[in-house]
Amino acid sequence: MASLNRMMMNRRSRKMLKDIGVSDMDVAEISGVWGKNLNAKSYVNYRYPGIDICEGPVKYEDGEILTYDLILASQVWSHLDRPYLALKHVQEMLRPGGYFWLSVPFFMPHNPSPVDCSRWNARGLKNLLIEGGFPEENIQAAQWGNRAAGHRNMEDQWPPEHNEETDDLDNDQNFPIIAWALARKG
Repeated sequence: MASLNRMMMNRRSRKMLKDIGVSDMDVAEISGVWGKNLNAKSYVNYRYPGIDICEGPVKYEDGEILTYDLILASQVWSHLDRPYLALKHVQEMLRPGGYFWLSVPFFMPHNPSPVDCSRWNARGLKNLLIEGGFPEENIQAAQWGNRAAGHRNMEDQWPPEHNEETDDLDNDQNFPIIAWALARKG
């Protein structure tokens, strides 16, 4: 079953990426495996602790920075000690006009895997990306959540699995559970 917390984010984000032509892109993902089934031209995954985006951009053995059309980071930025520095490294790895997609939790239980540092809603993500060097007009940010989903997040079984018959998927902008954004390098 799918996670209640990620249902709408997954649907809307996959559409965003399809609309920008992900099938013609070289894609890198920073930890996670959210994007492995996007049908991109190419896909590579860099996992922590082998690769730490806070330490610098990913490089070839000769020191040249690897570059991509799209970089993905699903549920990673909330765990970073240096999220602004990591954005600078993402900028270095993006080709001209390249995209960065990320998702983050907002109202979810503490997740110390390995640490839990930051939470953002859609507005906060947009501000973070602007501070990281992305032009404001090149950022799409969204969020989803509601009180019922927030209540489900407090149950013993976490994360809650989506129950098609009982879960309310309406969005309450005043109760975000998860946020995501797509930013294009200027």
